[in-house]
Amino acid sequence: MKILQPGSVDGRSARWESHREERRRELIKATRRAVHQLGADASMEDIAVHAGTSKSVFYRYFRDKAGLQQAVGKVVIGAMEERILVAGRTARSPREGLANMVGTYLEMAQTSPNVYMFVTAAAVDGAGETDDLSGFFDAVVAMISEPLRDMLGDAGSPLLGYWPTSAIGLVRSAGELWLKAPASHHKPDHAAMAEQITTWLLDGVGSQVSPVATDHLQEK
Repeated sequence: MKILQPGSVDGRSARWESHREERRRELIKATRRAVHQLGADASMEDIAVHAGTSKSVFYRYFRDKAGLQQAVGKVVIGAMEERILVAGRTARSPREGLANMVGTYLEMAQTSPNVYMFVTAAAVDGAGETDDLSGFFDAVVAMISEPLRDMLGDAGSPLLGYWPTSAIGLVRSAGELWLKAPASHHKPDHAAMAEQITTWLLDGVGSQVSPVATDHLQEK
């Protein structure tokens, strides 16, 4: 019988752990393909059948559907965060940086609305947001604080404590409504929608309110 020295690693145990991680990655990829095809409300059984395996395999690796959503979300959100960081850093102005980040977020969510809704549903159905989802939006809040800091010229402005978090609420709400809207010639593409959201965030809606509507409100 081979006796392991302190600090040594059992080769069989390491190989088994590596196999488990590889299998887990394969199941996450299979889940993304299944949800993309079947919809965000696909059940564990639906996903397993689409993946060509049994439901018990998914339960063994992820415990339950919430665990599966969180695992898929970690991969999807990690990729989104990386792309959004790059989009913000390559901009030539704070406004362009904000528009680029919003555009990248919308573009990646649009790549598979079903997968996006699947991973964000964990935050809606559970007691609170998952650590990964919360961390992602916290990172985006930090990123859009930079353009605001540049525009205000005051790193200590109390607005920094409110505006970025509120902005993320608008970006996410408007973005998800846009994702759910049926395709039509009236629906803007992700770049136009990003520019519109950026305008709402930085300029408000005052410039887009018609004089007729303003006069009507004043009459009341």
